[in-house]
Formats: sequence, structure tokens, C-alpha cells
Amino acid sequence: MGRIKYLSPEDLAPEHRNIQRMTSNITRAVAHSPVLAKLVAAKGMYFRHESGLNPRLRELAILQVGYTTRSAYEWAHHVDVALSFGVSLDDIRAIAVESDGGTSDLEPLARTVLAATRELTDHITLSQERFDRLAEALSSEHLVDLLVTIGEYIGLVRVMAAIEIDLEPEYVPRLLEFPLPQTR
Repeated sequence: MGRIKYLSPEDLAPEHRNIQRMTSNITRAVAHSPVLAKLVAAKGMYFRHESGLNPRLRELAILQVGYTTRSAYEWAHHVDVALSFGVSLDDIRAIAVESDGGTSDLEPLARTVLAATRELTDHITLSQERFDRLAEALSSEHLVDLLVTIGEYIGLVRVMAAIEIDLEPEYVPRLLEFPLPQTR
């Protein structure tokens, strides 16, 4: 059990019972602050359905955050999301290869997105060279969307770790299929 109770819609005042994604443990935990929960869910829906950033690149970045931080919750949930947006099984496996310093069959832009995500996750800053490579390949709008997406998910995995969010049982098979690396 996580550190705080997972709420259900019935636990909330009537005006807050319409929070999106109240089936996920992270939303059910954040619902203790219902206005914030609505904002977090809305931002997630923006990234997923409104941003013009290539959804495959977005999901590779989010998966890289989950992989780098060893967030079972983020990783397992976004393996499912990524597959629904056309990320291939080989793309997902490439994250482990790239994270271990190898070279996968991913195209250069995807490899740069993964490297930038690892750099931001591990070091907070992004080198000028990597920033320039992203800026050459993406419009300013898409670059900003990518960087904010990475930052948002870096923050979320830290909140999940602090609250000790439990992974829902239906996502456990994803960890068996795509295991996370052992602790650092």
C-alpha cells in the first residue's frame, strides 16, 4: 500500500468526482488535492492528444525517464501507452541497449531524444551539442513540448517514489516482458 490512501470518486466532493483517469493509483493518490489532480491529468492529456510532437518520440522519452529512474510504475504504464501509439517492441528494447552505452537500430533523432532524456534525468542540464541536435530536427514548438514532457515525467516519477505508488496488478506482466535494470 502506498504511503497515502488511494481515493475513489466517492471519497471526493461532488464537484471533483470527474477527475480523469481515477482508475490509476497515481491519480487516486494525487486526488487528495483534487484541483491539482485535474491539472496533472489535463497536462498528460495535452502531451498525449494535443501536442504536435511525434508521439513515438514522446513515448520513447517518457519510457527513458521510467527506465533511467527505474520507476516500475512509469515504465509499465508507458509500455502500454507507447505500444498504443505505434512504438514497436524493438523500439522499447532499444532503450536498454542505448542506456547501457550500446548502439541500437533506432534512427539518429530517436537516439538523440533518448540521450537527451538520460542527460536531463541524471544531470538536470542539457549539453549545448545535444540541444542543438534536437533544435535542428524539431520545430521550436515541438522542442519545447519534448523538454516539458521530459521534465514533467521526471517530476512525476519522483512524486511516485515519495508516495510509494503501487503498480496495479494488470501492469506487472509488462515488467516481466521488459524488465528494468537492477539498482544503480
